[in-house]
Amino acid sequence: MRLDKFLKVSRIIKRRTVAKEIADKGRITVNDKIAKSSTDVSVGDVLVIAFGNKTLTVKVEALVESTKKQDAGEMFSVVSETYKEQY
Repeated sequence: MRLDKFLKVSRIIKRRTVAKEIADKGRITVNDKIAKSSTDVSVGDVLVIAFGNKTLTVKVEALVESTKKQDAGEMFSVVSETYKEQY
């Protein structure tokens, strides 16, 4: 599954266009390699996503083409969530 589609279906990022933008700016890594929006994601991959002052690390648990809102959280597990200090 494409990275941008995974982020949208799992609801980590609400819109696929936003997911594509963030990926193409180099703010997402898959298994420690900078990923583009078209990068294939598979079960077991570790994604590190940089949002502004927050860095989210998740592990892909399942790939589903479409899902209901309450089931979206089962597609990934949060490994860590860190925040940069604000001055």
